[in-house]
Amino acid sequence: MSDSYNSQQLTQGKRIVAPLHKATPRITVAPTGARRQKTDHSALPLTISEIAETARDCDRAGADGIHLHVRNSDGSHSLDTGLYREAIGEIERLAPDMSVQITTEAAGLFEVPAQLACLSDLAPAAASISVREIMRAPDLARRVYATANDAGTEVQHILYDTNDIATLRHLLDNGTVPSSMRDVILVLGRYAPPRPARTTELAPFVSALGNDFPSWTVCAFGAGEHAVMLEAAAMGGHLRVGFENNICRPDGTLAASNAENIARISTALRATSRKEHTS
Repeated sequence: MSDSYNSQQLTQGKRIVAPLHKATPRITVAPTGARRQKTDHSALPLTISEIAETARDCDRAGADGIHLHVRNSDGSHSLDTGLYREAIGEIERLAPDMSVQITTEAAGLFEVPAQLACLSDLAPAAASISVREIMRAPDLARRVYATANDAGTEVQHILYDTNDIATLRHLLDNGTVPSSMRDVILVLGRYAPPRPARTTELAPFVSALGNDFPSWTVCAFGAGEHAVMLEAAAMGGHLRVGFENNICRPDGTLAASNAENIARISTALRATSRKEHTS
């Protein structure tokens, strides 16, 4: 796919990739995040309508699900369950086939009681939860995971390094985290201070998971996102792509939209699959 890809193709209802079935591994779009603003990229979706339209476009481009952040009217990160309900409703209307995972990210704004209240009030189908953030209040940790478990919420643990893996293992061993909650996402690179992800980071991180976490996903900060995704796919991982972590093409120029980067990785995965099947 050319880097001159125009996101208008998607809004006209045309799929960028022709095959009937979406590529495996699973691709999740993270279109918004907690920190970036329109000054970083004019196409960053912040309003509920923008986020839902982005979900629709990314669904057409090859994404299977959306990692959802919502923003207040001033653009700040929010865990407001009313905003979440409205956003989920709009996404279900425009992209009914997409799964929706909410974030409970603190982003330096929320304490653990607010994260727990979000999970308790919303009872989402799926949520990402940072082990590191929840352990700021160890006395609440068991309630956080029990609340999610009782609601049937599919939890994905956010892991920033191998210390987080060790913490999660400990919480599983002592029963704080139910034994069935073993889905994880590995975060490569950092937003602040900026540190672009590198493919060389991936193998040691995945190796540290051992056999305890069979379902793992990767997200990657910076223009190296695409290369990291291809490496993760080759290793059997799932992929999370989007402006939350990266607003650029692999060559470092600004991508036109979230859907462009979703289409690029989806197309690359399909090309790899075809090559493997014909070799």
